[in-house]
Parts: sequence; structure tokens; C-alpha cells
Amino acid sequence: MFAIPEQFSNATKASLESQFALMSSLTAKTFEGMEKLVDLNISTARSTLQDSSNVARQLLGAKDPQEFFSVTASQAQPTAEKALSYSRQLASIATGTGAEFSKAAEGQIVEANRKVISLVDEVSKNAPAGSESFVAAVKTAISNANAGYEQFSKTTKQAVEAMETNMNAAVSQFSATANKATASATAATAAAAA
Repeated sequence: MFAIPEQFSNATKASLESQFALMSSLTAKTFEGMEKLVDLNISTARSTLQDSSNVARQLLGAKDPQEFFSVTASQAQPTAEKALSYSRQLASIATGTGAEFSKAAEGQIVEANRKVISLVDEVSKNAPAGSESFVAAVKTAISNANAGYEQFSKTTKQAVEAMETNMNAAVSQFSATANKATASATAATAAAAA
């Protein structure tokens, strides 16, 4: 008679341990993502500072306005390429961290569902006669919750894919615009030189 409360107590303890493991995993993934982001930003800032310093030296050493504008125009393409690279790396970090979150959450949810179903099966063995409809209702609720989670998971994956597609489209559009600007600047420099 005391087996059912003990089973619920053990299930509650297991559930809390599972939730703690999930939170620990998600926290670790968050810190990993932030570490990658900080590393990216530091390396980008360092590179940008060095490049800016080099360009400033070139601009200060320009002998005439034509050379000044030539140096300025020559920087458009490399700057655009570096911005595209940064955007891609940033998107990669965000996508990777999101995928790790999904994987960790899916693993914990699958395990929690397995434990709940096992508990319901075990409790239903010791349930009094006439409680079959209640046990069936609980199993149906679990199945519905799993179906809802699966739909949520699919929707989340579709949203991540849409975000990646939009990011790639934005990067492509930015690249095309940067290429046009570089071509225009180069043409203007060439025209000024002639």
C-alpha cells in the first residue's frame, strides 16, 4: 500500500535531478557560446584596430588627393569581406549554440517521458480495480504532451532554418551592395586619375 507514494517520491526526485542536469547543461552551453562570441569580438576588434592603423598611415602618407581617394577606395572591398566574415561567424555561433540547446533539451525530455511512462505503468499495476480509465487518461495526456513537444520542436527547427536562410540572404545582399560600392569607388578613382 505504501509503494505508490514511494514511487511518486522517487519519480519526483528523479524529475528534479533531470531538471537540474538540463539546467546545468544549458548553462554550460550558454557559457561556451558566450566564450566563442567574446573570442570572436576580441579578435575582430584587434584586427580592425590594426587595419585602421595601417590605413591611417597610408592616408597620412598620401602625396596628393588622388592617392588619398585611391587608398580609401581600395579599402571598401576588404572591409566588406571582413564584415561578411564576421556576420557568418556570428551566425554560426548562434546557430551552433541553438542546436546544442535543442539537443540537450530533447535528450532530457525523452528521458523524462520514459521515466513518467515507466512510473505510470508501474503504478497502474498496483492500481485498484476500476481505475483503468484514469490510467488511460494519464497515458493519453502524456501522448498529447509528447505530440505537442514534437510539434514545438519541428516549429523551432523551422524557425532556426528560416533565420539561417534570412541571414544568408542578408549577407549575400550586403556582399552585392559592397561589391557595387567598391566598383563605383574604383571607377570614380580611375576617372579622377584620368
